[in-house]
Amino acid sequence: MKEMEKIYHINTNYRDQMIDITMMIEDWIRDQNVHDGIVIVSSLHTTAGITVNENADPDVKRDMLMRLDEVYPWEHPEDRHAEGNTAAHLKTSTVGHSQTLIISNGKLVLGTWQGVYFCEFDGPRKNRKVVVKVVKG
Repeated sequence: MKEMEKIYHINTNYRDQMIDITMMIEDWIRDQNVHDGIVIVSSLHTTAGITVNENADPDVKRDMLMRLDEVYPWEHPEDRHAEGNTAAHLKTSTVGHSQTLIISNGKLVLGTWQGVYFCEFDGPRKNRKVVVKVVKG
């Protein structure tokens, strides 16, 4: 098995934001000449996650962020975390910090409407890090 890895730096503009990183990952896979294998995409932050979801209708992102805010309001009177971003930690734990995807014939195996998203829950931030690691056979 051969492994290769890349770290991407992402800047975000809003407290809550979903950024489609599908093409970034696919471009790197193509540049590395990976035909088949798996790719692991991981956020290196406790307040930012990675998810796979619809990338056709932008209202899905809006609705997801709105609903996460409903479940995890930004301010809660009983939160004790000094930074005041407990909601961001909860959202990241719910969404997850990573995704493992299949690579086949040089492309990510995704459904017609699926994309890979970096999910910011404590922005805006500069220099968020995402690790993309490929294991090919």
